[in-house]
Amino acid sequence: MLTIALLGTGLLGEAIGRRLLEQGVTLKVWNRTAAKCQPLVEQGAVLIENLAGAAKGCHAVITVLRDGPVSAEVIAELGDLDTVCCLPMGTMGISESRQLELQVQAQQGAYLEAPVLGSKPEARKGTLLVMTGGDAAVFEQQLPLLRLLSVDPKWMGPIGSAAASKLALNQLIASLTHGYSLALRLVQASGLEVERFMEVLRPSALYAPTVDKKLDRMLSHDFSNPNFSTALLRKDLQLFVREAALSGVNAAALAGLVELLVRAEGTPLDAGDYSALHALTGGSVEES
Repeated sequence: MLTIALLGTGLLGEAIGRRLLEQGVTLKVWNRTAAKCQPLVEQGAVLIENLAGAAKGCHAVITVLRDGPVSAEVIAELGDLDTVCCLPMGTMGISESRQLELQVQAQQGAYLEAPVLGSKPEARKGTLLVMTGGDAAVFEQQLPLLRLLSVDPKWMGPIGSAAASKLALNQLIASLTHGYSLALRLVQASGLEVERFMEVLRPSALYAPTVDKKLDRMLSHDFSNPNFSTALLRKDLQLFVREAALSGVNAAALAGLVELLVRAEGTPLDAGDYSALHALTGGSVEES
């Protein structure tokens, strides 16, 4: 039986924790706000009260934290990792992941970046898209664990390759949602029925499933109960722009989209589903 330490029990972290418990994993959990661990503790997880030494006896440490700096800070508190593998599943920069690998090695641990595409529903069903970067042998060692969360975990290459894949995918989420919102706004402004437009879009090469997935939210302006928030989308897009600059990629065209998402800060849209971007293309931050 696997023993896993899960650090970070927010929306995605809690869903991953529930999945692991349902698969018979012995789970130890930590969150900076300990009360957020309670649902998992009630299901059988053990609360980590002190991070120092918490990795001892574990098969792996999974982190589902906000970003690279927070992940590095929390992992540092574990102290000596005693060869235990750290698998950060949150989004972070390519350079941040490479630096975190060096930190984990200095803590006597192994490292495999493992960002995921998907959210609560996919985590609960074990159908997350898991991308990994690192030593191929470490990937093989972690496959039994990864297959509890993903039907087909992918090894992308060396450290940084999975982080790059995740940032690229999240940039597509932002750009696709923005592009569709603009199209929908123009369609609505013209008086054309939305469904007439969709009848042409759906069979075309331009169609993406996320269009229909977010359509009802955009039409109703109901962005409640998110699996992925506007705030997190903005954070990831800003990170993409920063990493693009470091890699010599011209991402200047994204500046306007970043600026648009910044307008959600301090409003109800920020905590809502990222399809709240549609409210911003309409010029309003009051829709929620």
